[in-house]
Amino acid sequence: MLSVNLARVRPNPDKREVGLTGIDKLPTTEPVLVRAPGTKRDGVGSGLVGDMVGDRLNHGGDAQAVYAYAREDLDHWESVLGRTLAGGVFGENLTTTGIDVNAAVIGERWAIGDELELAVTVPRIPCGTFRAWIAERGWLRTFARAAMPGTYLSVVRPGLVRAGDPITVVHRPSHGVTVAQVFRALTLEPELLSSILAADELLEETKERARAGRTFSLD
Repeated sequence: MLSVNLARVRPNPDKREVGLTGIDKLPTTEPVLVRAPGTKRDGVGSGLVGDMVGDRLNHGGDAQAVYAYAREDLDHWESVLGRTLAGGVFGENLTTTGIDVNAAVIGERWAIGDELELAVTVPRIPCGTFRAWIAERGWLRTFARAAMPGTYLSVVRPGLVRAGDPITVVHRPSHGVTVAQVFRALTLEPELLSSILAADELLEETKERARAGRTFSLD
């Protein structure tokens, strides 16, 4: 674990939205408690104590309790965007290193540190707040074409997380459906939608979207 990042709350940069956002996250040197946040409607938003989710209609909740993104992928975007990208700048709670987040299998479980266990649920789908925050023309499609979305995780067992904690894959389902495959299917490659249904661990809402042939808009 390279860094654990918590929100620096600010006004939403997307002019079409109102209210606050927690997309701007900064590394913390303190251990952070991670627990299931509850439902989107009635829960506390983020799985990390001290973090904040602004748009609880579309983000946060038990299935999106934690967002992880790889430092190696941030390095790629530094080259593309021509700017320095610190850990947390993509809104990720966990900036990882040495693990291919996008090749993680849906339902895969990670043990982190001494107590915490998380399960891979769905890829991050880029939203208007992310587009406005990065402020690059055509950003949603640029991000989608790279198929490096990072992953959301649910909390299997609560615990503390801190920078430097090891991440160990303790369970990997045999279906082989990866975060990147689901992301590609849900965005630019709808022909893959039927293939992701091989993952029994897919969220029911994702299964319904795949069966209906519905992708997410990147406009």
